[in-house]
Amino acid sequence: MLPALCGELFSRLYNLMFGSVPASFVSISMIALSMALRQGCDGSILLDNSANMQSEKDAAPNTNSTRGFNVVDNIKTALENSCPGIVSCADILALAAEASVSSQGGPSWTVLLGRRDSLTANQAGANSSIPSPFESLTNITAKFTAVGLNTNDLVALSGAHTFGRAQCRLFSSRLYNFSGTGNPDPTLNSSYLTTLQQICPQSGSGFNVANLDPTTPDSFDNNYFVNLQNNRGLLQSDQELFSTSGAPTISIVNTFSSNQTAFFQSFAQSMINMGNISPLTGSNGEIRSDCKKVNGS
Repeated sequence: MLPALCGELFSRLYNLMFGSVPASFVSISMIALSMALRQGCDGSILLDNSANMQSEKDAAPNTNSTRGFNVVDNIKTALENSCPGIVSCADILALAAEASVSSQGGPSWTVLLGRRDSLTANQAGANSSIPSPFESLTNITAKFTAVGLNTNDLVALSGAHTFGRAQCRLFSSRLYNFSGTGNPDPTLNSSYLTTLQQICPQSGSGFNVANLDPTTPDSFDNNYFVNLQNNRGLLQSDQELFSTSGAPTISIVNTFSSNQTAFFQSFAQSMINMGNISPLTGSNGEIRSDCKKVNGS
C-alpha cells in the first residue's frame, strides 16, 4: 500500500501530466500489457539501451507503438523527490494503467502493489512473446495461455483497443494484399475498407494513423466489440476474435458487445490477473530511482 503522501502525489502528477491526450492513455495500458506478456510486470520495458542491454522499447512489437514513457519518467522523478525508494516503476505502470482506463470512462479496480523492478531487459523475449497484429488467433491464445491467462482474459484485454490509434503499416496488408492474395481481407466491411484506404494509400509511408475504434475513439466503452460484429476491427488480430470460425472467443465478443457492465467487470479482473504475472517481490530486483536505467549504472 502506498503511503498517503505518495498516493496523493501520484494522483496529482498523473492528472497534470496526462491532461486529456488519448494517445498517452492507451499507450500506458499497452505498455503494461506488453510488459506482462513478456515476463511479468517488472518494469523492464522502461529500460533504455545500454552497453550491455538491448531495450525492449526497440523490440519489433513495440517500435513506434508504445508512447508515454516520458510521462512515467516524469512521475517517477517527482515521486523520488518526495518518496524516495518507495514506489517502483512497475507499480507506477500498474497504477497509471488503471488511471488511464477509469479516467476515460472505463472501470476502476484496486491495484495490488509491492512489485519491484527488473535488473535487465529482454528484447529477444519481447520479440517472441508479445502478440503481433498479424498473428493468428491460435498463436495469440497460446501466448496468453503461456502466462496463465485464459480466453476470457484475451478477449477482455483486447477491448483496450476501444481507444487509441494504430499506424497504417500494422494493418495495410489487409487493405490491398491480404495473405498474399492480391485482394483485401474479405472480412473487412466494404465501406470501412474504403475509409481505411483513404487514410492509408497503397503508396503511402505507413505511418499515418487510424482510430482503433472508429465510432468512439477517445472513450473506454464496449463499442470495440460492436465493431468486430460489424467487421470493423482495425487489426487482423482484433477481427479474428469474431471472424475465426468456431472460435470460443465469438460468444465472449457477443456478450461484451451487448453488456458493457460484463465487459468492464471482466476487463478489471483481467487487468488484476495480468498484473499478478510473475511479480518481483521481497529481495528480488530493485526499486529503481530512474525508470530508464538500473541503479548504479
